[in-house]
Amino acid sequence: MSLPIADQAYELIKQDIISCVLEPGQQIIQAQLSQDYGIGLTPVREALQRLAQQGLVQSVPRVGYVVSPITFSDLQEIFELRLTLESAALRLAILRASDKQLAEIARMANFTYTYHDKASYKTFLARNADFHTSIAIAGGNRRLADAVARVLDELTRVFHLGLDLRDSAEEKLNDHLRLTEALCDRDSDRAQRLIQEEIERSQKRVYDALRGHMGGRVALTKVGERTGFDDSTR
Repeated sequence: MSLPIADQAYELIKQDIISCVLEPGQQIIQAQLSQDYGIGLTPVREALQRLAQQGLVQSVPRVGYVVSPITFSDLQEIFELRLTLESAALRLAILRASDKQLAEIARMANFTYTYHDKASYKTFLARNADFHTSIAIAGGNRRLADAVARVLDELTRVFHLGLDLRDSAEEKLNDHLRLTEALCDRDSDRAQRLIQEEIERSQKRVYDALRGHMGGRVALTKVGERTGFDDSTR
């Protein structure tokens, strides 16, 4: 059964925002979206109101809607939260998951993407979210798994930019394979070290991509450290 028109408009606009077809800070021309998607103006407006509630777009007086900018300070908080959540998820999975669950997670780790292939980015990021969320699910805490999924969803926009920065497909594959090896060995210390290194590399890649995308400068710190940001980049 097909989605209602307003839901279709919501999904189409959301995907274009997440994949950076609609870029951060870009003004949204409602008539253009209506034409591009072949959907009336009313469902487009309803979709934008819904996206505004989720923080993906912002209403600007006398302008209409713009795609919500990505700020470095927000990203710092999100990456810190991601590290906290995924570290807890790993500890619980090592303690509680069955050998069968860990073997399934190891099977899920074997995926990658093709550099400069936007379609493969989308597939890769969906599988990446499933992989990391599955670790939390194996730990037996559904709320923790939901929180991990929400953080990864929030980061999807900048992940798209980061994947385009350089070809990191082999590096990311190896990150996941090493992490699942530590999980299957139930080696908590090694797993914690690997997830921290993976998230730090991800953060640096995203920051580098945003520097190029925004033409600004930002002081990069490791996850968990205090940072000072150039106001001009916010």
